[in-house]
Amino acid sequence: MKTKLALAMLALTVGLGLSPALPPAYAVDDMMSTDAPDLTSVRTKITAKDYAGALRELGKLAESVQHADLYNLMGYTLRKTGDFKRSLTYYTKAIEMQPEHKAAREYLGELYIETGNMEKAKEQLAVLAKLCPGGCEEREDLQKAINAKSVSN
Repeated sequence: MKTKLALAMLALTVGLGLSPALPPAYAVDDMMSTDAPDLTSVRTKITAKDYAGALRELGKLAESVQHADLYNLMGYTLRKTGDFKRSLTYYTKAIEMQPEHKAAREYLGELYIETGNMEKAKEQLAVLAKLCPGGCEEREDLQKAINAKSVSN
């Protein structure tokens, strides 16, 4: 929720022509594993929609680090560039390493929506319902994306 609020504040601030003074920018995921590599720079690039820069940095990191957060962000960035096939590969790697990775589950569901596979998207939503039965941002976001696609069809 903090991420969405920060992004909304940034959009408002920039829209008003003011200089933003916000906490570090993150992609929608906010996994902060204690053993994760420092992905702050990558998340900043993704927030700025500098997907090419984020991919270069992620690619270098992936040469020496295997981590679910890194793979999730690689999948996210590839999806945003339209490389759905490779995106799927990285989301799958993230989930294989950490099956309860909520952000990877949400983004994989969004990938399925974008590629027209609503049944698979709903499967990811069901997993998120089990991972956070009381609700969580990832579950809510994926549900909204599914609902929006259902309404537009």
